[in-house]
Amino acid sequence: MAAVTESPAARLERAAHEALGVARKARRHRHSLKGDNFYGDKLLDLRAAATNAFRELSAQSAGDTAALAELMERVFSPESEPKHRLEASRELTLSLRTTWKQSNLQSGGKPVALFPLTILATTKRGYLISVGRQMNGCHEAGWLDACAVMMRRLIELSIVEAYEGKGIATKIQDANGNFLQLTDLITAALGEPAFRLSRNAKQALPKLRDVGHRSAHGRYFTAHPEDIEEVRDGCRVVVEEFLHHAGLL
Repeated sequence: MAAVTESPAARLERAAHEALGVARKARRHRHSLKGDNFYGDKLLDLRAAATNAFRELSAQSAGDTAALAELMERVFSPESEPKHRLEASRELTLSLRTTWKQSNLQSGGKPVALFPLTILATTKRGYLISVGRQMNGCHEAGWLDACAVMMRRLIELSIVEAYEGKGIATKIQDANGNFLQLTDLITAALGEPAFRLSRNAKQALPKLRDVGHRSAHGRYFTAHPEDIEEVRDGCRVVVEEFLHHAGLL
């Protein structure tokens, strides 16, 4: 008899339950979840499993997706207080059994959401989560020019975070201390030796710049689904790389 495949929602709920157990044992044995030890490593493994399950869930509204991502952050963060972790785990379980009950792996295994909000939630930067939520929401609603503009803003913010994380933010500021516009930010980032960007990121940045510019300033340009799909993967590659350089992932 073939084994029953566990749904993404069930895997996520199980990981949250196990995270509570790991946190309790670490506290009982006086080990830090932030340390290099069995409990810290186990929580990290559970977080990775939960993130993978989250990415396989069928899309809900942008608001529901963001709310679930924020609950996951509280459950799997090594810094969460026991009370807050327990409350978040209960809310997450309730959400998975109600709002997300019918979520299944969609055709092709790719998430509908344009950008995984769990990545942005990991940074603990509310403004990054907010921009990502708006970008995903615009994409879901079919407001593709607005989506491209929010994507452009997310790229700008990610580059600035990377420069600040490296302590070299003055390199992308003008004489008045204002940050450069996107075109100049990208030019600077492509030549910045502190980053050593991947080939994929270097190829994606100009395309992301162009679609954002056309949607923001093109008098006769209207973004089509294929315009966004062409830069979808590049957006994730670029944002993740810069957030890693910023020390936020």
